[in-house]
Parts: sequence; C-alpha cells; structure tokens
Amino acid sequence: MRTELVSEPGDPTRPNEDFASVALPAAGQGGALVLLDGVTPPATDYGCRHSVAWFTSRLGGALTELSVSLRDSPLPEVLAQAISRTARAHTQTCDLSHQRTPQATVVLARWSAAALEYLVLSDSALLFERPDGTVTAVLDDRLSRLPRSSLATAAIADSTVRNKEGGFWTAAADPAVAARAVTGVVPREEVRALVALTDGASRWVEKFREGDWADCLTLVRKTGARGLVQRVRELETTDVEREFLGRSKTHDDASVVVVEW
Repeated sequence: MRTELVSEPGDPTRPNEDFASVALPAAGQGGALVLLDGVTPPATDYGCRHSVAWFTSRLGGALTELSVSLRDSPLPEVLAQAISRTARAHTQTCDLSHQRTPQATVVLARWSAAALEYLVLSDSALLFERPDGTVTAVLDDRLSRLPRSSLATAAIADSTVRNKEGGFWTAAADPAVAARAVTGVVPREEVRALVALTDGASRWVEKFREGDWADCLTLVRKTGARGLVQRVRELETTDVEREFLGRSKTHDDASVVVVEW
C-alpha cells in the first residue's frame, strides 16, 4: 500500500482550515481516510470562541480514532459520534446553535480485506479507481444544484440553505446531519486506488475544467498530489480576468489524500 497526503493553505498568513489523515491500525486490518474542509467563518461574531482550524482538528482527530476503533459501526454513526464528541468540547463556552458555528465538509473512507465503505458530506470529493481503470467520483452535489440567487451573499445562504431542507449540509454541532451524507459500500477487490480532494484541489476539474475526474486521477498518479495542487495554483494565478473563478476566492486551502494498493 502507498499513501500520500498534501495540504496547502490558500493564504500562508492564515491557518489552514483543512484536515487530512490516513489511519493504518497496527493490527494490519484495513485502514481509514479522513478529509475535512473547514468553512471559513464570517468576519462578524459567529458564536464561538474557537477557530475553524481548532474545530477541524478536533473533529478530524475524533473521526480518525473512531473510524478505526469502531469498525463495526457504520460510517454515519462514526460521524455522528465524532460530531457529538467535538460539540461537547465547547458547548459550555460557545453558542453551538449559531448558524455559522464552526463546521466542515467531510470525506470518510474505510477499508478492510472485504469491502470499502465511503461517506461524503458537502462539496469535497472522493474518487476511486477500479482495476480496469474506470474512475468513479462520489460527490454530494446539493450545493452545486442550488440556484445562484440563494448563494448571492453569505447572509442569504445562511438564512435559506445552509443546513436546511432543500439546501446543503455540513458537519457542525448537530450529529443528526450524519444521516444526510452520501454513503455506500463496494467490494474491496473492485478498488485499486482512492483520491480524496477538498474543493480547493478539485477546482482543477470543477472550475478550471482541465479534464474530467479520470484525468484528475491520472494527473495525481503522474505528478503526485503536490503536482495537482501546484497546477491549481498556476491556474488560479493566471485567471486574472476571473473567467473561471468568478466570485470564488483566488486561492483556497487545497488538500489531496491518495491511497493505492
């Protein structure tokens, strides 16, 4: 097995709000992948004394531990327990009911000799490659299907679609959101590689349209995870007319995790 992990902040003067890990238990029974993309908080008060980076570190750490220690629990249950554990760490000091309490997108994958389980919540991506080279993208596309008017401002999005029916969902303080995730199981023998990407890295496909998901995985295999992130940075820098980036921030935290058998 080969693993690779790259995580680069969009702004070197600010904390990286992504979290990425690969867990390989000492018993040698499978493993797990965790990837979070923290939601950058508003400049105004958001009810919490902690940073988003603090939150993703707490949630990511809990997911890493629970995904391997609770191997008989489905991934939605693992996510629900990790959210509850993280909420308990600051419920006495923070207003966790605030719409912008620290939150994150989630990618989880867990494998054994028999099966690969996966979970995706919000707009990070998980790719898996089959032995014949076919690439499947596991996506939670609810955010991309919303009308642009509902995302015109942060205030509109917060009041109408963020963690609401008919909108999109992120992991914040409510463990019930785990049931909203995209989940599935495939036979382990049908997977030879996994690539997880936060949306700062998946821009290569989704914003700059340099290729499809299969092309993205091919690029990662050819240049490594760092090569993909470097190419995204080049594209961001050269898009001076914002033909592709539009209203998006010029540089975003970008993380890529690769697992190959």
